Order: sequence, then structure tokens, then C-alpha cells
Amino acid sequence: MKIGLIAPIWYPIPPVGYGGIELVVSLLAEGLVDKGHDVTVFASGDSKTRARLVSSCDVAPCALIGQVYPDLVHALTAYTRAAEFDVIHDHSGIIGPSVGAFSATPVLHTLHGPATAEAKKLYNMLNFGLSFNAISNYQRSQFGDLSFVDTIYNAVDMGQYPFSVEKEDYLLFLGRMNPEKGAHIAVDVANRLGRRLVLVTKMVEPAEIEYFETRVKPLLDSNVEIMGEIDPVTKAGIFSKAACTLFPIQWPEPFGLVMIESMATGTPVVAMRQGAVPEVIADERTGYIVDTVDEMVEAVAKAQTLDPRECRTYVEGRFSQDRMVDDYVAAYKQILEARSNKAA
Repeated sequence: MKIGLIAPIWYPIPPVGYGGIELVVSLLAEGLVDKGHDVTVFASGDSKTRARLVSSCDVAPCALIGQVYPDLVHALTAYTRAAEFDVIHDHSGIIGPSVGAFSATPVLHTLHGPATAEAKKLYNMLNFGLSFNAISNYQRSQFGDLSFVDTIYNAVDMGQYPFSVEKEDYLLFLGRMNPEKGAHIAVDVANRLGRRLVLVTKMVEPAEIEYFETRVKPLLDSNVEIMGEIDPVTKAGIFSKAACTLFPIQWPEPFGLVMIESMATGTPVVAMRQGAVPEVIADERTGYIVDTVDEMVEAVAKAQTLDPRECRTYVEGRFSQDRMVDDYVAAYKQILEARSNKAA
């Protein structure tokens, strides 16, 4: 098939630091190329891919994130070439699918965000012209009656995550510095246990800095080591040696890539019961799902008794790159078959 993949424009693919969606798009592009498809990726010009790369800008405009102009030009760069493809797979924000709904070429839009009232209203307005994919059954249930083709989970490249049975004594938190990700809870848990915490975070936007200053910094002691954005190799190494990863989210997370990255290295996860967490963690096998901070404190010791091999095997079977690519190819074929049947 001739496939057009649209990544968000704000960060390159694969990401050099922050960028969960960008990582997923990169893995999908490379996997599709490996399977012989003709793939064009629309992403920032500093992206790296074996697919054909088309971009509206030379460097990812991360400092302009959220502004309309770069996102609109990016979407138009892709959709003005829509006739070149059998199917377009859009992973971008709201502007891309808003343009794509009027495309003559079939468009699959993967929903990467939460089902806010605004998002549900918009996507219901675009339902006439798009097919949708959810990244978890929880997310799918929240969006309601859209034209869903499937639920296809995100994935990791197992080869990029070194497996280790031998763990060090630190706990790990990795996520944006905002209340939804719950860094303040991770620090609280580590303090209660008297444990070292490695806190890897993105903290550049004003709201992120304000949250850190008011909610996290007052809790800090010498047991907490703060790291900024790190490259993928360093990140994988930190995951592999952690005793346990804390995922204290305070919002209905649609997926949670951090959890499968951790488990891929053999490191269990203790997570709050929010959103898609029960779909991602095998409770009492690859981690523990808890409801309170007190339960999270108690679960850390239990998580460290879990078998790292079980964590790794679980991710290989459920969240591998090959599985994700095959599922998306099946979705593309389903969309094309439905279009063909409708035309007949």
C-alpha cells in the first residue's frame, strides 16, 4: 500500500527527548517499511526515517507548540498530496483531522488524547469523514459512538530496551512536570519509604515550572535526584536498573507509554488506577494497581518481588512493534475494503 503517515509537527521522529506520540509514529513507519509498504512520513525536517520524509519546516518548532500556523501549514502540506496515497494515517492534533475529514483519500485518525468535552464535540462533527483508532478500550468507551475501526495499543521496540534481572535500589518517576502526572506523589512515596528517587521530567513551560515550585520542590530532600529530558538510550538504561517505576497519575490516562517501557526492561510498575492502567499492567504479575498513596507505599516492596522475566514476556506478547504494525495494516485494509464496498 501507499501510506501517508502524519506525525505531530512539534518534535522530530524518533524523539531525542520528550515525545511519546513521535516514538509510536517512528516505530510504525519503520515497521511498515520493513513489510514492504510505500510510506511517506510528514514530520519535521530534522526527523530520521527510512520512509520518504516530507516536511513543512527544517527544524521541529517545539518552542511554538500549540500555535495554529505551524500546525495548519503542516496539515496542508500532507493533505494537498492526499491523492498520492491509498490511505492516510493521521497522528496529529485537531487541525490535521479537521482538514482530513474532507479528503477524498480514506483517513484513519489515531486518538492520542483524553475524551474531553471539547474533543468529543469536535470528533463527532468530523465523524462523517474519518475512521478512528483508539489506543485503549477505556479511551474508546469515553469517546462514544465514533467510526472506530479498532483499538490498537501503542508499542515499543524491544531491541531498544535492555533487559536486566539485576536491579539497583532506586525508585523511578518519568513524566512531564504537571499535577496530572503526579510527581509530588512520587516524591512523597519515596520520602515515606526513605528510598532514593530518580525523577526524570520535562520542565520548560511556565505551568510546569509553577507546579514544581509550589507542589514538588517543598517536598524535596537529598534522596531525590532530578534529571531533565534525556536521550532514549539513557532512558532505557535508567528503566532497566530501577527497582520499581512509580506511575502516580491523577487523570484518566488514555494509555501510558512509560509503563510498557519500564516493563520491557524487566522493571515492574506501581500505578494509580486511572484510565487505561488496568489494560496496560497485569496486576500482581508485572506490577500493582493501587487507589491511594498509602497503597502505593505498601505496593513498592511487593512489586520488587515480581519476576522481571514476566514483565518482559508480557510486553513482548502484548505491546511489541510487530503486533502494532500488523494491527494497523489490518485496519488500513478494513478501511479500504469498506470504501470499495460502498463504491460498488
